[in-house]
Amino acid sequence: MMIETLIAVTLVGALVTFVAPNRIAGKLAFAISLVPAGLSLWLFAAFDGSGNALLDGDLAFESRAEWLQFGDYAISWFVGLDGISLPLVVMTTILTTLAIVSSWTPIDERESQFYGLLLFIEANLIGVFAALDFFLWFVFWEAVLIPMYLLIGVWGGPRRKYAAIKFFVYTNVASLLMFGSFIALVFGLGDSVTSFALPEIATAMLDGGPEGFLGVGGTSLASIVFVAMFVGFAVKVPVVPFHTWLPDAHVEAPTPASVLLAGVLLKMGTYALLRFNFTMFPDQVEAYAVPIAAIAVISVIYGAMLALAQTDLKRIVAYSSVSSMGYVILGLIAYTQFGVGGATFQMVSHGLISGLMFMAVGVVYNATHTRMVTDMSGLADRMPVAVGILVAGAFGYMGLPLMSGFAAEFYIFFGAFGSDLLAYSQVFTVLAMFGIVIVAGYLLFALQRTVFGPYHLETDYEVNHAPLHDVAPMFVLLGLIILLGVAPDLILEMITDAVDPIIANGGEL
Repeated sequence: MMIETLIAVTLVGALVTFVAPNRIAGKLAFAISLVPAGLSLWLFAAFDGSGNALLDGDLAFESRAEWLQFGDYAISWFVGLDGISLPLVVMTTILTTLAIVSSWTPIDERESQFYGLLLFIEANLIGVFAALDFFLWFVFWEAVLIPMYLLIGVWGGPRRKYAAIKFFVYTNVASLLMFGSFIALVFGLGDSVTSFALPEIATAMLDGGPEGFLGVGGTSLASIVFVAMFVGFAVKVPVVPFHTWLPDAHVEAPTPASVLLAGVLLKMGTYALLRFNFTMFPDQVEAYAVPIAAIAVISVIYGAMLALAQTDLKRIVAYSSVSSMGYVILGLIAYTQFGVGGATFQMVSHGLISGLMFMAVGVVYNATHTRMVTDMSGLADRMPVAVGILVAGAFGYMGLPLMSGFAAEFYIFFGAFGSDLLAYSQVFTVLAMFGIVIVAGYLLFALQRTVFGPYHLETDYEVNHAPLHDVAPMFVLLGLIILLGVAPDLILEMITDAVDPIIANGGEL
């Protein structure tokens, strides 16, 4: 019942915070968020599972109860964790706590509703990573969209309504595409499944796949569902050409919402790709490997080039996320232990680094009231601690050794270069590695203009040291980034145990 407790505490905390007085809402939300953070760390310490949750049923903290009957199919409350989902749950709870603290300075209206929605998102994100019944998973998946829409639309910048509607339309249409195709797959599997439990569906797929549905043959149905679900999840990731909602959402969203959006919500897409496409459809993964790898490399290069052309610090970080998610897709399609393991490690690493970068940009904006690179220079003289952490975060993005980004990208490149499944794997890997050069270029350009040189600011605001509660969350994130960079086995070993059965089904091991 530990997962239920984790979700229930967060949901109740969200409700309590939502109706609390505004003057105590921030501190109350922080105190409540420490409970799920502590529980998730306890789960991490107590974890002794191995294998993969969908393929061999070796679950940790498993809980299952019949929920309702849908025709011939049972829908259950079915949750559990493995080495893929547990690190993401821990990252979610830590990032939410830190995002709450980072909200204390910029959020000064409707605080109760704001912090209540942050906790509500946290509860549903935990559900997304823990659910093992498709309907339960889809409920949590959709429940994340509405509070994020409100955070952008109510507390965002001048174009917040446009950005919020664009975010909602893109992600909701993608959800409908994914939902419809998956239901068609379940019906196509016929009598081989009697529930929407993901392990049962995964087993049926690997034992023979669908028989057909509405006149479409089994092989064609599997290919159609694979492509439709890939597109649906690719919008959430996002990858090129489905990425256009992301920069608008990030630029208009308040800093704490950007932290969760880049840190965790994007990982919903890559996590779903791994759970559904890359676990249940090994034949289709091999058939579509080259076009998927091409999409990954285009996302890396094109996202980095777009970031290079920006002068808004938030847009630079937003477009760099498109590039970083391209590395995750490349690692997945490599279909090797190092590739898929590195991709999962990169989900956690990018969550921490992007969270740190958005917090640092928020601190700079709070002090200067501008995010434009051309409006400021020499900030190191006025706020050395905050911009020092900003520089350290940028080094993490560049893949500096002894930081988590280096370990993640090394595993991905090593796994992709040696892939037997992916044709031209060496070419794709080398092209993707070129993205690191572009990343270093645009980050160094932005830092050189804003941090170093003589002090200058276009606005009339007096720039001083950032308050302790603004820099403390960034210190925590920086510590975790260095910790995972120095000791990646803290999570990589459990990730590898969960990845091996997936690769075995593809014939690599």
